[in-house]
Amino acid sequence: MSNLITKLSASAFAIMLALPAQAQDTPTADSVMATINGTEITLGHMLMIRAALPEQYQQLPDEVLWDGILDQIVQQTVLSQQSEGEDNRRIALALENERRALLAAQAVEGIVGDAVTDEAVQSYYDEAYLAGEPTEEFNASHILVETEEEAAAIAEEIKAGADFAEIAREKSTGPSGPNGGELGWFGPGMMVPEFQTAVERMEIGAVSDPVQSQFGWHVITLNEKRNKEAPELDAVRAEIEGQLSQQAVNKALEDLTASADITRTAKEDVDTSVLSNLELLEK
Repeated sequence: MSNLITKLSASAFAIMLALPAQAQDTPTADSVMATINGTEITLGHMLMIRAALPEQYQQLPDEVLWDGILDQIVQQTVLSQQSEGEDNRRIALALENERRALLAAQAVEGIVGDAVTDEAVQSYYDEAYLAGEPTEEFNASHILVETEEEAAAIAEEIKAGADFAEIAREKSTGPSGPNGGELGWFGPGMMVPEFQTAVERMEIGAVSDPVQSQFGWHVITLNEKRNKEAPELDAVRAEIEGQLSQQAVNKALEDLTASADITRTAKEDVDTSVLSNLELLEK
């Protein structure tokens, strides 16, 4: 009989070894990770701290962050328990402000989520970058001098065959002079109005008459011009999403504020210096 029991026990043990180990229950936000004098600290508390960490800590592995986050909550808890039951106006007001800010942030998240869709991004891109006439860009060089007479003489010299870049290096007082007067590519509105207008009216290779601006007198030559190509959608997606987000939030705020019953104490009826009087919180 004892041999039979031994064989059965061995068989049962072998079966147990063959069975997969039972997986641990998946924790939830309500799973208790620590208890301090009866106060429970849950995984949810830890998750909220982890989500709010500065960016440089977000990349650290969870196993590295775990003890630090839990230690922080434990330490804050034992300290906070020393003040429990005390009526502290600053804390109560701070908690009200924090709750208001969190609820507002949650509302903004919902507004943005509804507004910033792939369809909305594509529509914005099509309208802002693909529709309408292409934007012209210009590549010009200039020579900057102090007087109209000097600029007129330089323009005549260049029109007679003198090298523009050489004269720019010799006589231009502008920062582009050492580079032969080259300004590179620029689009509408990037130069002072007088300069921009003159360039937009020029033919490629032409040399302008003297053009006055706030910086002095210019002699300009237009090297090239081209139609600015629309950027790829992915290159401007973040910018578009930012614009759509801002528009949606502004519209929601406008509508909500207009429909809300709001009364304000007139600033003229308040001594605004009280805004710096933190002692009022102690009264």
